[in-house]
Amino acid sequence: MAAKPSTAALAAGLRPTTVRYRILGLILVVTAINYLDRTILSVAMPAIKDEFGLTGTQQGALLSAFSWAYVLCQIPGGWLLDRYGAKLTYGYSIFFWSLATCAIAAARGFAAFLGLRIALGVAEAPSFAGNNKLVTAWFPSKERARATAVYNSGNFIGLALFLPLLAWLVANYGWHSIFLLTGIAGVLVSMLWFRFAKSTPAEHPKVNDAERALTEADAAPQRKRKATRADLKYLLTKRRMWGMYLAQFCTNGVMWFFLTWFPSYLVEDKGMAFVKAGFLASLPYLAALVGVLFSGTLSDRLLQRGVSRTVARKVPMMIGFAGSALIILGNYTSAPAAVITVMSVAFFAQGMSAIGWTLASEIAPLRMMGLSGGVFGFFTNLGGAIVPVVIGVILDLTGSFNGALLFVAILAVVGFFAYLVLIDKVERLDPDAAG
Repeated sequence: MAAKPSTAALAAGLRPTTVRYRILGLILVVTAINYLDRTILSVAMPAIKDEFGLTGTQQGALLSAFSWAYVLCQIPGGWLLDRYGAKLTYGYSIFFWSLATCAIAAARGFAAFLGLRIALGVAEAPSFAGNNKLVTAWFPSKERARATAVYNSGNFIGLALFLPLLAWLVANYGWHSIFLLTGIAGVLVSMLWFRFAKSTPAEHPKVNDAERALTEADAAPQRKRKATRADLKYLLTKRRMWGMYLAQFCTNGVMWFFLTWFPSYLVEDKGMAFVKAGFLASLPYLAALVGVLFSGTLSDRLLQRGVSRTVARKVPMMIGFAGSALIILGNYTSAPAAVITVMSVAFFAQGMSAIGWTLASEIAPLRMMGLSGGVFGFFTNLGGAIVPVVIGVILDLTGSFNGALLFVAILAVVGFFAYLVLIDKVERLDPDAAG
């Protein structure tokens, strides 16, 4: 039988094109906008709290409303990705979440904020399942941890680079300005998405046969198909999947402390001035950015050096969980330099544990990639939904962030043991295999 053109091209030494890196760059930009839109409320919250007289519980409700809507729409979002493809579903998602962000600038009370944050969560629901589907389609297994780390760095890059600017804008032009700015940026990015994004290498005219050959052996099938209840049942009855679900709940919960309450923690608990807190708070976000890129690179290099896939994928993330628990040390100092150092170490470590989507791309059944991404995203973002509310309640009950940091440290410990005990090996599940 004659070799496929792409396989033959690779075997003949044809140099692969690098279109996949352009697609990854576009995903990174979209993810950075995505996380700015969902997290800038934390930057504006001290000003919004004073203007509307919000309690800690009300602040926690606003900070988590996005995540509750996001969680509930994860599985429908995954279904839409499988049904209509990543380019179309994701493109409309970007456009509508950007409109919702612009609208938040006009909110004039708790109910309006709550409703618009819910709308934002609904619109963003397909995003990370879409990222996972695209990376699985465009990148061979040996490059996926780094590709996942690159787009996950978008979680932090926006606040790492722009938090001082955002804090300055709030102080000088009001909290409304940052929602308008990021919302308009998102609308512009959605236009770029529709122009340049492609769901698969086969759809891109500049991809040569050699680059297609890199992924076609183990890429997720991108044909449109309907997910079934049997598919969902399968994903919810596998111990390995539950290990990933629990670990992602924990790492996302730790991250959402930083993405929601961290600026308020510096201002209210550690007594830092608002603009100063904006500048200092950018350092832990930079640390997280370095952490996630380091973890992805380390994981892929271990794999390329012959270390088992299970060790190469699990160990960097387990180290990350262990380091994240050091956040508890923040309870024992009020010196600004010491606080920022502790938080930078903890957030660097959280970044290391934040490449769990790599496991999702390598354990989930290929034909369920969209649905499995939706289920994985559901449990991931349940952490973002619950943690801000719990912290708000802790603040109202105790008047201190000490209990909040203890709670976050416990999440990190639970995530560590989820990887250690529940994920026996990193190996793709196959619902169609005999037995």
